[in-house]
Amino acid sequence: MQNAMRKFLLGSMAAVALAACGGESASGTTASSESKTVVMGLDDSFPPMGFRNEKNELVGFDIDMAREAAKRAGLAVELKPIDWSAKESELNSKRVDMLWNGLTITPQRQQQLLLSKPYMDNHQIIVVRPDSGISTKAQLAGKVVGVQDGSSAVDAVEAEPNVAKSFKELKKYSDNVTALMDVSTKRVDALVVDEVVGRYYVAKKPDEYKVLSDDFGTEQYAVAFRKDDQALEQKIQAALDSMKADGTSAKIAAKWFGKDIVK
Repeated sequence: MQNAMRKFLLGSMAAVALAACGGESASGTTASSESKTVVMGLDDSFPPMGFRNEKNELVGFDIDMAREAAKRAGLAVELKPIDWSAKESELNSKRVDMLWNGLTITPQRQQQLLLSKPYMDNHQIIVVRPDSGISTKAQLAGKVVGVQDGSSAVDAVEAEPNVAKSFKELKKYSDNVTALMDVSTKRVDALVVDEVVGRYYVAKKPDEYKVLSDDFGTEQYAVAFRKDDQALEQKIQAALDSMKADGTSAKIAAKWFGKDIVK
């Protein structure tokens, strides 16, 4: 009886020790490898897509979308503000795993990056002061026009070379907030900016800014991944599809834009 009891106790202790060492599950994966954190690169001065609130917290439409998509994909997401003009380098050097912050689909980016399906339409609008005397795109001739460096606004303006050549100067900024302040203080005459950002600020200070009826074209937003990271792209795309199907993305859009603008 004592020998039987000794064998039982030894076997129980071995089982406990094996469990404590984090033995493999039936699927062959360890407990520590069952979850993964993906790093999301963003511009933290791009409201309402991604920005810092009065508590210095990172908030925004794209951030809410990313958190929900990551949750559905079984992933944790780490938010990492980056220099948006160096976003491709940040992604390809693996400092971030995806770019998600109003990234415009362009032929060049389609060649260099792995892009999700478009999830939103956007325009490149022109913001001026109400007293600027500017009411059309043609009247930007001889004026100083601002854009965010590395943004799709630069591509949109350069896609119309005759118009761009007519400017006195195309002034590039690190962020749209500073550029808009310079419009208000007459350091620049106009700003070409993503509609989602421009209208967000114009709505806050309608007496300081005016949006022209002319624009620099329509574009679409997507999430970007490295070319060799198809597995992550497929997980996030599946999550986005499910969010669209069950109305979750529409609710997030209504929170930030007052209506569903998700494609």
